Amino acid sequence: MSAINQYIELYKSNSETINKHSNGILNDLRAEALKAVENGNFPKRGDEDYEVTDIEKMFSPDFGININRVELGVNPADAFRCNVPNMSTCMFFLFNDTFHAGKNAIEDLPKGVIIKSLAKAAVENKELVEKYYAKSAPLSHAQTALNTLLAQDGVFVYVPKGVIVEKPLQLVNILNSHSPLMVNRRVLIIVEDDAQAKLLVCDHTQNQDVDFLNSQVVEIFVGERAIFDYYDIEDSSEKTTRASSFYVHQQQGSNVLIDGITLQNGNTRNNYIVDLDGDHTELQLLGMAMINHHRNVDNHTVVNHRSKYGHTNELFKYVLDDKATGAFSGLVKVFPGAEKTEAYQSNKNICASEDARMHSKPQLLIDCDDVRCNHGSSIGQIDQNALFYMRSRGIDERDAKLMLMQAFMNDVIAGVRMENLKDRLRQLVENRFMDAKGSTCSHCMKSCQSNKK
Repeated sequence: MSAINQYIELYKSNSETINKHSNGILNDLRAEALKAVENGNFPKRGDEDYEVTDIEKMFSPDFGININRVELGVNPADAFRCNVPNMSTCMFFLFNDTFHAGKNAIEDLPKGVIIKSLAKAAVENKELVEKYYAKSAPLSHAQTALNTLLAQDGVFVYVPKGVIVEKPLQLVNILNSHSPLMVNRRVLIIVEDDAQAKLLVCDHTQNQDVDFLNSQVVEIFVGERAIFDYYDIEDSSEKTTRASSFYVHQQQGSNVLIDGITLQNGNTRNNYIVDLDGDHTELQLLGMAMINHHRNVDNHTVVNHRSKYGHTNELFKYVLDDKATGAFSGLVKVFPGAEKTEAYQSNKNICASEDARMHSKPQLLIDCDDVRCNHGSSIGQIDQNALFYMRSRGIDERDAKLMLMQAFMNDVIAGVRMENLKDRLRQLVENRFMDAKGSTCSHCMKSCQSNKK
């Protein structure tokens, strides 16, 4: 049986239960999603833009799905903290796919800002959710269609017109179970005209010995002249598989920054699909991955310039060690009529061992004149001349390599628009390369849990 068929059978056998524990449009779209899933197939390794990742294989194991919404652990808002030093945030949680608000988080939000369970918002904020939910996430994408079929909850974020959220928002996603588990998360973010917000998302796996499949779809709508930052840090486990798709729609004069950071993982596939659908839109799309052992990170991007005077800066960097595998495939598409577009795409990579492998495929597709676009890719090893120079000044080889790899990631970190987060990321990257205990975000959660009074 193919992976997709086992989920079709699961849904048909449990549709009443799935609907019972969800609401509104999340249920209304399941029939359409089922047809899409029945007519679709998961991509396999070797398909276009899937040179190293096999989605069929990722979804094949017999994962459990918590369709009855059974509590699998304590309220994370009571047990965990995931802090950036010297930075106060409004903190929220997804425990598997169940929403919880941190202490005082709701009270700290500006008037009109809504952050809550998506299933709850589908009832209490019905018009908003129906206006945006699944409007940018196409059911023609098999993993997105399956997520739409099975998702029962997630997070709803709404920033109304003209509201500036000064304090950063933080969403801590925690996977936890005593047996293999598939989690279908759905995130819907709406930032209306002239509004501003920053969201830091941290993915963690609590039980490191259990197999998890994190299937996630994030939809982001950014209105005219709005500014929005989305920082996504994956700090999971070697037994965690993540299949995540981000769909971003920008309107005229909007400014968006998306930064995807992989610190620890097992097998990761991230899709970023961005539509710049208005004049004078700006996008920074950044990513970095530090991979070792047999881990895999695969980032796929599509940036559609549909209007004039758009500007994109896209930069992804990887450092691979041991027998790790990385992949980057990116497409910048400039549509007819999108004159004065400026788009820059770059993928740079270091293979720190002979067995590490990197696949890179940057692409441009330009269907109009009067644009300024370029793209490039490089795959190499640590600069031996720089290494020799540092060693000649008394720095031992290990420390010299660490310093060079840290410096390699600096321009991705430099794109972060929060100084305290920038400092924290430098520390995490440094410790990650040193493979030090307590080098990851989850260390602070465990420490806080053990010290909890």
